[in-house]
Amino acid sequence: MIPAMAVLWLANLLLLAAAGAEHVRDLEVSEGAPVGTRIGFIGDGASPDSGPPYLIVPVGSAVDSDLAIDQTTGEIRTKVPLDRETRASYSLVAIPISGDNVKVVVKVLDENDNAPTFPMSVMNIEFPENTPRDVKRTLHPARDLDLDIFNTQRYNIISGNINNAFRLSSHRERDGVLYLDLQINGFLDRETTASYSLVIEALDGGSPPLRGEMTVNITIQDVNDNPPIFNQSRYFATVPENATIGTSVLHVFATDADSDENGQIEYSINRRQSDRDNMFKIDATTGLILVNKPLDFETKELHELVIVAKDHGLQPLETTAFVSIRVTDVNDNQPTINVIFLSDDATPKISESAQPGEFVARISVHDPDSKTDYSNINVTLSGGDGHFGLTTRDNIIYLVIVSLPLDREMKPNYTLNVVATDTGTPPLHASRTINLQVTDINDNAPEFEQQEYHANVMEVSDPGTSVIQVLANDKDEGNNSAITYSLKETPQTHSGWFQIDSRSGLVTTRAHVDCETDPVPQLTVIATDNGFPPLSSSATVLVTIHDVNDNEPIFDQSFYNVSVAENEAEGRCILKVKLSSYILSTITDQCAIFY
Repeated sequence: MIPAMAVLWLANLLLLAAAGAEHVRDLEVSEGAPVGTRIGFIGDGASPDSGPPYLIVPVGSAVDSDLAIDQTTGEIRTKVPLDRETRASYSLVAIPISGDNVKVVVKVLDENDNAPTFPMSVMNIEFPENTPRDVKRTLHPARDLDLDIFNTQRYNIISGNINNAFRLSSHRERDGVLYLDLQINGFLDRETTASYSLVIEALDGGSPPLRGEMTVNITIQDVNDNPPIFNQSRYFATVPENATIGTSVLHVFATDADSDENGQIEYSINRRQSDRDNMFKIDATTGLILVNKPLDFETKELHELVIVAKDHGLQPLETTAFVSIRVTDVNDNQPTINVIFLSDDATPKISESAQPGEFVARISVHDPDSKTDYSNINVTLSGGDGHFGLTTRDNIIYLVIVSLPLDREMKPNYTLNVVATDTGTPPLHASRTINLQVTDINDNAPEFEQQEYHANVMEVSDPGTSVIQVLANDKDEGNNSAITYSLKETPQTHSGWFQIDSRSGLVTTRAHVDCETDPVPQLTVIATDNGFPPLSSSATVLVTIHDVNDNEPIFDQSFYNVSVAENEAEGRCILKVKLSSYILSTITDQCAIFY
């Protein structure tokens, strides 16, 4: 048997279906609302329906699974957390016992629950290094499932943008996506920065905003914008006239800051400007210059070559260097002397701390005409006041050594003369003058002009008043003689009243001085050089503070009370007071006399 309520609903449904009468009820709920959140009621009290109970007719299967609808009250609550990005609205028809049907539309309101997301986490692009400023390159945009302000709103470069070389621009299309472009913001130079790794973030308009990141790896492509550069603009070489064809003469070297083909160098001799007789040739790859034809000292002693270094770019760049090759006479029997200085930078110098026996230079001699090479050459050393000597074990290699202790402050330079003499008839000799510098070590402490200075200053002097300027000298040189002045902290002698300029040595007052506290403060001035380790010395400065009348006499009490008998004799002392004075540094007794 069919219940009476169901009969009434069925009858009403048939009548309303025939009449087509219904009204719409719009409800809203935020996505992500907790389960059981009340969305609203089907009836609003003003609609032409009889109110609950209702017969619920869902429009779509999601109504039953996502919403809880109380037919007896018309209350609608969430059954599960709602997600606008999955379903933006729900529809149902509520059929009352009498009156119009109610079409209920529940709209799910958007919340900022989705961050902007790039389609890939890493993107690789390339720019030629000569790309003009403002050129754009489209990047993959970030997409956000949220709507309106919660969608992607802006992009930022958060790291990797060296020297601000790039900037971002964006524009929104009709599909709502904020498209992204990368623009050149400055000038690219592969030789300075060959690649960039930009971290780009996309932010939506939430508070706080949600963000996504993408790394853009940018490779700067090389263009041929750097010519080869020789390590010298002019080269010098010598070659004996009996050098055979293929003898190495000189190695020139050039570099190109570009890469790959743009940085590959090819060497050649400019035959139109030099060496038209092809006396020399050059290895195109290594830059090694070789003898190409027999040489003749008497015909031509000096050959000037123009060497070209050219890269392999599509539009090749080139540069030139000059090579002077001197041909030596094989009939010249004069020995040659080669000196290699054994200092750290191969220059003629020796530290004053060098001990006897320490090496100064290595000397090798050569006579092209000698059949027995080195054995018939005698090498002598002169000059140096006995501080240097010459030693050898095989008459091939000679060593200049220290013979006596050195002192740069006594003599900073020595002139040595090396003479090599062969045993020919007549004997020929060669000489080499060595100007040897003795380098400094920090072996002298600063010295004050006086060990004790005297100065005067008024007690009323303001801070910053000049007191005295001290001066110290250091016999060393360079940093070893750079002097810094300071005051030793001696609170017991009131050094805090004064200060000293670390560079000039000028002593000035730092605070007000007080003669009554200390009439003759004693300062210790320290002069320290900049050597390693630093050396220092000190001097004493006695400052006499001249007094001014800046202290009142002071009674030993501010109030005195005395009793006097009425028959006290005239002239009798009834009270003694004491008066002290900082100025005179005395205490005076005074007696009050009764009259």
